[in-house]
Amino acid sequence: MSKKTKGITRRDFLNGTQIAIGASLLSPWLLACGSDVPNFTLPPEYYPPAKTGLRGSHDGSWETMHARVSGQTWEAAQVEAQYDLVVVGAGISGLSAAWFYRQKHPQAKILILDNHDDFGGHAKRNEFEHNGENRIGYGGTEAIDTPSAYSPQAKQLLKDIGIELQKFYQNFDQELYPSMQLSKSILFGAESFGENKLVRGYGSRDWQEFAADTPMSDKARRDFVRVQTERVDYLPGKSFEQKYQILKNTSYETFLRDYAKVDEQVIAIYKRWGMSFWCVGIDEIPTTSIQDYDGGMPGVEHTLPRTGKRGDEPYIFHFPDGNASVARLLVRSLNPAAVPGDSMEDVVTTRVQYAKLDRSQQPVNIRLNSTAVHVKNVDTTQVHITYVRNNTAHKVSAKHCIMACYNSAIPYLCPDMPAVQKKGLAYNVKVPLVYTKVLVPNWQAFAKLGTDFVYYTDGFYKQVELAYPVSVGDYKRSQTPDEPMVLHMCHVPWVPEKSGPEQWREGRRRILTTSFDTFEQNVYTQLNQALASTGFQAERDIRAITVNRWPHGYAYSPDLIWEPQWAHEHQ
Repeated sequence: MSKKTKGITRRDFLNGTQIAIGASLLSPWLLACGSDVPNFTLPPEYYPPAKTGLRGSHDGSWETMHARVSGQTWEAAQVEAQYDLVVVGAGISGLSAAWFYRQKHPQAKILILDNHDDFGGHAKRNEFEHNGENRIGYGGTEAIDTPSAYSPQAKQLLKDIGIELQKFYQNFDQELYPSMQLSKSILFGAESFGENKLVRGYGSRDWQEFAADTPMSDKARRDFVRVQTERVDYLPGKSFEQKYQILKNTSYETFLRDYAKVDEQVIAIYKRWGMSFWCVGIDEIPTTSIQDYDGGMPGVEHTLPRTGKRGDEPYIFHFPDGNASVARLLVRSLNPAAVPGDSMEDVVTTRVQYAKLDRSQQPVNIRLNSTAVHVKNVDTTQVHITYVRNNTAHKVSAKHCIMACYNSAIPYLCPDMPAVQKKGLAYNVKVPLVYTKVLVPNWQAFAKLGTDFVYYTDGFYKQVELAYPVSVGDYKRSQTPDEPMVLHMCHVPWVPEKSGPEQWREGRRRILTTSFDTFEQNVYTQLNQALASTGFQAERDIRAITVNRWPHGYAYSPDLIWEPQWAHEHQ
């Protein structure tokens, strides 16, 4: 531990170092679950949400699958158990699949396998303790987004597991930060603007006044104000349909440069604006897609009226741990003993009994730290599933198997599937991103600056923001700036010299080989850049850091500028 990190109570035991494929990756918890512990039951002290350091797709969760892709195989001597259903993947989709199956087959014997040390997949829960108080953050999937657009089946599932969406209108304090006059700030980076300068009040004060405080050139300031304020149609004389087709094939960067004709420094402000959503720069995002983002983008509204695809429903359907509470409610419905309680309120603060997730006498078991490596139809009545746990191969049999894992992995797990299906599954390259959570003892620095969100035009992290002000049941949001806060920071391994899936493959390699110290040092640097004027000192004031790296994160948006127009989209 370096001198700079003396006050930080966290370290992943591998500390971000890439480990050779096939190496032993055994935590003390996993070692405790060897042959002496029947039925893979976890020890009572097992509790992954409290782990800090490198999380998300943590070391130990991905090496076996990477070895499988590289050609390694495993053989299990015999079938150890039989099930009605085996689900590969204990994320929300896998848990939901098991839930729907059980609705039709209440007596079914089900096994759910997952390669991570926790259930939920991308819905990752991060916990921190500060002076005896538990603070919670989301390490991945953050909200139930636009639930009014959900299918009837999805809406019914949420209701059946105990989620009452109307309660979020009371749980989420939409007025807290505005009532404190907190608004978005931009930290103009030296790389693009010659100096690091924080400018407050983006969108909340006069544009001319905001521009005057920036380190932009005089021309860029004028163009910035113009594109924010003028009611200009940059495609005069064309119908809405004609405009839509043009702008659907025009990146927002091109729109700003060729239609709005703004200075390059204005483009430099927005180059990473939607990166936490699309995980690419604005050179790859169509103008029609980004126009509704973040309340509307400058220059577009008077050319193409907003369609209202996003923004009609408030973004408030958020648990303190994001959708990890949704996963917890699903697990509770499948195995009530593992998740004590009976409401959407108490699921936030209850302590999951991981030792009860996988016991031979119960009908539904969730087996963590277990990577599926081979799935094969033996005949029309059974499937054999081989998985690796603790470097040992195991085989089970099932009447049915649902693959609720990364699509691109399935061709390697199911080599007998048709070539056309393999090709389709391999097409979707998931985009890499990192959610870093930072525990600070108070958020006075943000209150003094009058900001709840800082966007960085340059730098490792794209943004830092205060936690959503949500209270659920006994868990209360940070009430005042004197109370502890879990900050959210987002990093996307952007590779601007590449486009499409190639940049994501390179980005995935980068985050898997980036040490925890690198993530940590960039947290220090960028928080000091934004907050030092208030007396904040990152090395002194940060209490804990959890880095949730997702080398296989979002399924990318099919509307990106280079994506082909598929025939079925015209139907």
